[in-house]
Amino acid sequence: MPKEFSFSEPDPFTQRLFDKLQRHPKRIVFTEGHDLRVLRVAREMVRREIAVPILIGNRGKIQEFAAREDISMEFINVINPERSEDLELFCRRFEKMERYRQMKVTDARRIMTNPHYFAAMMVQYGQADGLIGGNQSFPAAIMRALLHIMKPLPDCPRIAGCTVLAGLGLPHFGEDNVLFLADTGVIPEPNSNELAMIAVEAGKLFRHHQGRPARVAMLSFSTKGSAHTLGTETVRAATAIAKERIRSQHLEMEIDGEMQVDVALIPEAAERKTVRGPVAGKADVLVFPNLDSGHMAFKLLHHIGGARSYGQIILGLARPAAQVSRAATEESILGTAAAVGVEAVKYHELYLDDFLSDA
Repeated sequence: MPKEFSFSEPDPFTQRLFDKLQRHPKRIVFTEGHDLRVLRVAREMVRREIAVPILIGNRGKIQEFAAREDISMEFINVINPERSEDLELFCRRFEKMERYRQMKVTDARRIMTNPHYFAAMMVQYGQADGLIGGNQSFPAAIMRALLHIMKPLPDCPRIAGCTVLAGLGLPHFGEDNVLFLADTGVIPEPNSNELAMIAVEAGKLFRHHQGRPARVAMLSFSTKGSAHTLGTETVRAATAIAKERIRSQHLEMEIDGEMQVDVALIPEAAERKTVRGPVAGKADVLVFPNLDSGHMAFKLLHHIGGARSYGQIILGLARPAAQVSRAATEESILGTAAAVGVEAVKYHELYLDDFLSDA
C-alpha cells in the first residue's frame, strides 16, 4: 500500500481562500495532470469542497496512476485534448484570433492539442474558471500559451508574476504575516512604466485577497535619494507614475519609494533612517527593481527562511492563471490553485459582460 499523504493545516493566507471557496467553489484546470502532486491536490480540493478540479491529460494513464496511489477520482474531471469534442471548436476560435495569424502557423490542431493552449482556451471561453500549470514544464511554455490565448487587462502592456509568502511566525513579515512579492518571474528589467504597472496590479491583488488597502514598497538599495544610479532613478519614476495611476483610478492603496527592504518592513529601521509615511516599516507588498532581485528574494525566504510560497499568480491578464515551479510542493500547488479560484470570484464580478466574449 502506498504511504498515505496528508496536507498541513492552513496558514493565515490559505485559510481565507478555503473559507471563501467553500461559499463560491470554482472550476480549476491543471494543464499537467500526469503528476502525483496534482492528483493529491485535486483530491484535497474535492475533500474540502472548494473547487471542481479538471486535469488535462490521458484519462487512462491518469486513472491508472491514481489507482496505484489509491487516490479516488470521484468528482475529478479528466480531459484529453486530442479526444475532446471541443477540439474542433477551439481550433476554429484560435484561427480567428489575430495572435494566431501573427504566429504564422498553419496547423491550429497541433497547437490546440498542447495542454497549456487547450486549458487556456477553456478559461478564456468560460469552460473553466482558472488555470494552473508549470509543474512539469519550463515557465516559457505556459507563458506563451497564456499570452497567445488570454486577453490582457486594459493598461497592462505586459504580464508579470506575483508570489505570495506566508511567514508562519517570521518577524517583520507584514501585518497579517503575509507578504506579496512582484515581479518574481516574468520581466527581467522592467522600465518605469512596467514597474508602476507591477506595483498597482500587485496592490490590487493584495486588496482582493487580504480585504484591506495594500501598502506597497518600491524597493531599491537606496532610500529616498541616498544614492543616484540609473536603477534608482527608474524606481523613483515608477513610484511617481504608480501614485498618479492610483489617484486617477481612485484606488485604495498606498505606494512609496524608493526604499531599502529593512525600511519597508521594520519600523525601527524606518525611524532610525528618518523615513516616515504610511508604507515605511509597514509594507505588505514588495516590488523589486528587477527580476533577479525578486526571484532570489522569494526563493531565500521560502527555502532558507521557511515561509510558505504560493504562485506565481499572473498579473495583467483578464483571466485568472498561475505558473508554479517544477519543484513546487503539494502545499504550494494547493494554495496557488485556491488563490486562482478566489481570483476567479473577482473576475466574474468585474468582467461578467466580457467573460464569454471572443479574444
